[in-house]
Amino acid sequence: MIKVALVDDHIILRKSLAVLIGMLQGFTVTSESDNGEQFISQLNNEDLPDIVLMDITMPVMDGLETTKWLKQNYPSIKVIALSMLKNDLIVIRMLKNGARGYLLKDCEPGELKLAITEVYQKGYYYNEWLTPRMKTKASDADSLKTKIMINEGELIFLRLSCTEKTYKEIADEMGISVRTVDGYRDALFQKLQVSTRVGLAIYAIKNELVLL
Repeated sequence: MIKVALVDDHIILRKSLAVLIGMLQGFTVTSESDNGEQFISQLNNEDLPDIVLMDITMPVMDGLETTKWLKQNYPSIKVIALSMLKNDLIVIRMLKNGARGYLLKDCEPGELKLAITEVYQKGYYYNEWLTPRMKTKASDADSLKTKIMINEGELIFLRLSCTEKTYKEIADEMGISVRTVDGYRDALFQKLQVSTRVGLAIYAIKNELVLL
């Protein structure tokens, strides 16, 4: 039985999710919370959830802060972000803070079930909109680390891509032109077989190439 906790300040959505998940065989909802602080206060070491569906924008303690706290204090609890925000920098921040997947709230019930199952069994779930093309290569992530040659400039760019800096700001910090940054980006897209900045961040995080 996969134990799922819901952390979302939108009560109607949260209640609907609880009903949906409760109807799925092999799943159970163990707690519902309005924000991260309330969720943390309800944690019981005798009955911890396996998966947390985490909203991002919440009062008191938001999803970014709560996910980071869980990573530091309860790393066995896996977080899937569930949000309306389709923003690369927010996605990257959530992944750096420990989220194992990122779903939009308008996803199909089948995808929600798949995401929970894959995070529980495999440790992560990355869908097609999050990182196009990389999903088909996810199982090869460990071997990619040893096969792909990344030069020093590309590595610095890759690490900075996991921050909230724009490409122009990355170029300024590296002391190079924006055109050169574009070259690093395009080269890494080809080498890592991804096509988004989020894809670069996922590769860097999974392969421990960036300090979190």
